[in-house]
Amino acid sequence: MTESITTRDHDKIRKWAEARDGHPAKVDTGGKGGVLRIDFGEPEESLTQINWDEFFEIFDQNDLQFLYQEKTKDGGTSRFNKFVSGES
Repeated sequence: MTESITTRDHDKIRKWAEARDGHPAKVDTGGKGGVLRIDFGEPEESLTQINWDEFFEIFDQNDLQFLYQEKTKDGGTSRFNKFVSGES
């Protein structure tokens, strides 16, 4: 069984993403901020590449946590991630 981990640690998030060739991105919502994503490989048309500073500014403003997995069920490197509310 794979284990999910949550963190708010900017360095851990950045290192996890970069180890998987991930880049910070967002989906524009027409307002301030946007919906955060980690983009892997070629940028998707619906995503806007942003820098890590902007990424973490939106992350912190929205009181988010990063939910992720290190390994897949078969032991490979996992890219599973999502952003969840920091409220408990």
